[in-house]
Amino acid sequence: MAESPRIAIYPGSFDPITNGHIDIMVRALTMFDRVIVAIAENVRKAPLFSVAERRDQILDAVGKSNASRVEVDAFEGLLVDYVHKRGARIVVRGLRALADFEYEFQLAHMNRRLGKNVDTIFLMTSEKDFYVSSSLVKEVAQFGGKVTGLVPSSVEAALYDRLGRKNEDRVASPEDSTVSDVGRQRKGEQAEGTRRRRDRVRRR
Repeated sequence: MAESPRIAIYPGSFDPITNGHIDIMVRALTMFDRVIVAIAENVRKAPLFSVAERRDQILDAVGKSNASRVEVDAFEGLLVDYVHKRGARIVVRGLRALADFEYEFQLAHMNRRLGKNVDTIFLMTSEKDFYVSSSLVKEVAQFGGKVTGLVPSSVEAALYDRLGRKNEDRVASPEDSTVSDVGRQRKGEQAEGTRRRRDRVRRR
């Protein structure tokens, strides 16, 4: 009787995929026959890239050598339901820092409670990627910072194209300065309001 292929589910939003994600994915392939990259569709969030765009970005980043062993899919609802649906029992997650562990620890236990036979394997991110996250990459790119080396080159180009920035000249725009000035003004108004309330309390 042929042994069933070892399948792992690697879930996440991947909006966009980073080099840290790719590192975890490639390392997971050394332990499993197939890795299913499961894009979580969160209706409460407005992603920068569509599911189809993220799927293409992931497959392009994986490369032809690993393409036959990597599948990119999307799911909604509970992760454990999707894991069972795909005939897997292992979830792969990357850990960047201690703060990640606390959240992932709770999530892994809840998934095991709900799924009974669903286990989670944690892989520590590489030293060069431990501070990188999709949200941080988007924020840096939005304000004109360089994200070269943090994401695949094709994703980098797509980021600046989507955010309306020129890839070769990434400097903060006048709009960014205006936003910062408004933010500082609001903070000043809030601080002034707090000071006045304190003064009224002291007079009583």
